[in-house]
Amino acid sequence: MRPLTEEETKIFFEKLSKYIGRNIVHLVDRQDEPYCFRLHRDRVYYVSEAIMRRSVSIGRDNLLSLGVCFGKFTKTLKFRLHITALDYLAQYAKYKVWVKPNGEMPFLYGNHILKAHLGRITEDTPEHQGVIIYSMSDVPLGFGVTARSTGDARKLDPTAIIVFHQADVGEFLRDEDSLT
Repeated sequence: MRPLTEEETKIFFEKLSKYIGRNIVHLVDRQDEPYCFRLHRDRVYYVSEAIMRRSVSIGRDNLLSLGVCFGKFTKTLKFRLHITALDYLAQYAKYKVWVKPNGEMPFLYGNHILKAHLGRITEDTPEHQGVIIYSMSDVPLGFGVTARSTGDARKLDPTAIIVFHQADVGEFLRDEDSLT
C-alpha cells in the first residue's frame, strides 16, 4: 500500500472529475476526519488516515483490501472506476439521469440507456459527460457516459442510445470475484 504517484493522481482525478467535477475536494477535505487515496495491487482505495496508519502493521501479502475500492489502473495506466465507488459518486454527482421502471432491468443487465427508458436528465448535460444513473425513486443504479447532450436527446427517436453503460449495481453479483 502506497500513496499515488503524481501521474497516477492526475489520471485518477481526471477520471473522477468527469463524474463529480470540483466536488473531489469534498472527498479529501472532510469535516469528520481526514481521508486519503492509497494504491494497493493496482487498485485505488479511499480510506481514513487513522485506519491507514493501523494497516501499516499488516504485511502486503496478507492485506486484501482497505477502505472503499474506487477502481483500478490497467497495465497501460488507464483508470477504470468500479461500482464500489457509486455511493460517493452519487453523493457528489454533477449530472444525473433518471431511468423509468421499464428501463431499470435492461440497464442492470449491462445494456445502454435508450431514449424510451429515459425519465429525466439534468439540464445542460453535455455530450460525453459522466453521469450517475438513478431509478425514478432516487436510488443510484450505476454510472455511464452520455452519448448525446440534453438538447440533442430531445430530438432523437425512442430507440436511440442516450447513455453508454459503464457500471451498474448488478456487477456486485456478476463480477464479485474481480471487485476485491
